[in-house]
Amino acid sequence: MNDPRLDAISPLDGRYAVELKDLAGYVSEGALTKYRIMVEASWLLQLASPKVGILKLADPEKKFLDDLVAGDFPALTVAEVKNFERKTNHDVKAVEYWLQEKLNEMGASASVRSHVHFACTSEDINNTAYALMLRDARRHIVSPALQGLQVELQKMSRAAAGAAMISRTHGQSASPTTMGKELAVFNYRLGRQVARLNRQPILAKFNGAVGNYNAHTSACPGVDWRAVSKDFIENRLGLTWNPLTTQIESHDAMVELFDIVNLTNSILVDFSRDMWGYISLGYFVQKTVASEVGSSTMPHKVNPIYFENAEGNLGVSNSLLAHFSQKLPISRWQRDLSDSTVLRTWGSAFGHAVLAYKNLLRGLERLTLNSQLMREELDDAWELLAEPVQTVMRRYGVVEAYDRLKAATRGSAVVTKEMIHAAIDGCQEIPDSERKRMKEWTPANYIGLAAQLAVEAFNP
Repeated sequence: MNDPRLDAISPLDGRYAVELKDLAGYVSEGALTKYRIMVEASWLLQLASPKVGILKLADPEKKFLDDLVAGDFPALTVAEVKNFERKTNHDVKAVEYWLQEKLNEMGASASVRSHVHFACTSEDINNTAYALMLRDARRHIVSPALQGLQVELQKMSRAAAGAAMISRTHGQSASPTTMGKELAVFNYRLGRQVARLNRQPILAKFNGAVGNYNAHTSACPGVDWRAVSKDFIENRLGLTWNPLTTQIESHDAMVELFDIVNLTNSILVDFSRDMWGYISLGYFVQKTVASEVGSSTMPHKVNPIYFENAEGNLGVSNSLLAHFSQKLPISRWQRDLSDSTVLRTWGSAFGHAVLAYKNLLRGLERLTLNSQLMREELDDAWELLAEPVQTVMRRYGVVEAYDRLKAATRGSAVVTKEMIHAAIDGCQEIPDSERKRMKEWTPANYIGLAAQLAVEAFNP
């Protein structure tokens, strides 16, 4: 924990703050302030570009703005902006005043200073800042964390490709599979969502108070402001342009991204519970750390805490993400502020998710497969061969095949090798050579293409 803040309201900023310090650089209040500055600086540069040409910047001013866009901020920047906010009681206006002051200190002309926040509504700055934060948090934190999970799952899946085990459908013993194939299923599901997450466009707008370029065209009617807005969003900021909005960007694409994360998290809840179950069955043994305590009263215990922690954090994350999906696409008429406070919390949703991803990876790295126990269970599960026996019988035209095997195996306390072989021998419709092949089956080698699927899932 590294001495977390004991007065933090959220565990993300207390108990787990060290774990999430990298994410904080993209989702915190300080990050939001810096991204707003980046957008304001970018807009001044856009106004001075040949495509607009309504502003001239001296070389030192341009370098200063370029540095801000690159994230090279003067010391105490955020604190200085917050000092302005205490006077204005408006966070975006505080950024405008801070930037004007810095330009004034450089000797910038009144013309340059007056074009800070030119023709902008606060939402122009906010929606682009949030879009950039979301893009960068995805690129630098969320996707790498998920890809780290994929790498570990792929390694484990290949290593356990042929490790046979009893399946459990409805909680009951079922046809054998391999641990590698079961892990590959989750990795495939996860990989699809990671690919969708990385492809999902993040939309932004820059079109004024109600989305009509009213102020822009009143001041500079000869400029193609739609083309300028599109160029600014796509080429200068690297986002996807939304051409038609009210005062706010509609948040639809943002919600689409959140929904992908929500589904990803649900898949990983499923995975967490399955891994918890496999540990409970003894299929995985957890590596111990001498200094750690599993239970305050039972010294022998090594609890699956990483998978339990992940499940809980994924649930909290999804609760927030679900609310975003319900709330963010809705706004009264051209604008209301009910989305503002909600948007400030998406970092919390990502924080709980990233914490879960990290704990899942830790949990996986502590596991050792107990293939011997899995094999011993299979050796005592000859009833699982009822399925292939009756299927071969069907292949040779035995109409009552299912009923024969059902009568021979269903409800029996113990189904033995001898019972299965007797059922095979009793089916004279099957050629001798085929019955001989069937007697070579064991529960451990009745795994179909599981081993092949576990390996080839990654090289289709």
